[in-house]
Amino acid sequence: MRKTAWLTTITFILLLTAALAAGSGCDAAIPPNQKIGVAVSIMPQAGFVENIGGDKVAITVMVPQKADPHTYEPTPRQMKALSQAKLYARVGSGIEFELAWMDKMIATNQKMLVVDCSQGIRLIPMTAEDPHEDKAHGSLDPHIWMSPPNAKIMVQHICDGLIQVDPANRAYYENNLNLYLPKLTQLDKDIREGLSWVKNRKFLVYHPAFGYFAREYNLTMLAIEEQGKEPTAAGIARVIQQAKDNKIRVIFASPQFNPQSARVIAGAIGGTVVMIDDLAKDYVNNMRAILSELVKVME
Repeated sequence: MRKTAWLTTITFILLLTAALAAGSGCDAAIPPNQKIGVAVSIMPQAGFVENIGGDKVAITVMVPQKADPHTYEPTPRQMKALSQAKLYARVGSGIEFELAWMDKMIATNQKMLVVDCSQGIRLIPMTAEDPHEDKAHGSLDPHIWMSPPNAKIMVQHICDGLIQVDPANRAYYENNLNLYLPKLTQLDKDIREGLSWVKNRKFLVYHPAFGYFAREYNLTMLAIEEQGKEPTAAGIARVIQQAKDNKIRVIFASPQFNPQSARVIAGAIGGTVVMIDDLAKDYVNNMRAILSELVKVME
């Protein structure tokens, strides 16, 4: 274990011990006016919880916006909030596995309900950048929320978890769920219609976060990043050739990652880099923004 991760774990245990000593019992009845502590891994889940939990929840995001989920370390404030949370909504598709400290943190709060938002979703391998690469030996793609149908499953799990920890407000959560699910259904329909006329269905991204999106809408994602690492010179040359072969002039990059390689490739193909965020909190509006950027450049 890295030294920083070890120190983080020790700090968390001390904070949790202090919280328990102060009498913050997690199995006590929830007072009517007290918000339920809900922790999530990433920002899109915070948006899901907010839509279902409304004013009855206090949300802690363990990997905040613009932070790289692969390298982020939690703050003492986040750890304290997690020690007092009633519910943790895991992405469950591999994001937490990449955070070496996450499982240790979750396991320390034994009274917290842990919900796996990926349950019932068919996971897919990370899309290979090279068509000749053997996908069978690759890791699974953790970015399940990038498919609106998957998002509907995740939201249902979150609703079920809130009902389990706060059954007195079951009707409130179910009503919010029934208001939010149609928005995701309409989003899915609009994306399908918006991309239905596109002939060249290949697009280029820096970080391969759009595998589920591509599968859902019959697109092909080409990626610059190689197994979570900056591409090699040979990798950059390969991507440049792929872009030229497929007449791609726009590279999509996320604010969590250094876009320098994307800029180098954009310069070589006479193209541009466009920023899109797969980790924005406002899921519906963000997915519509991504759709808008895609249809601008895909012929």
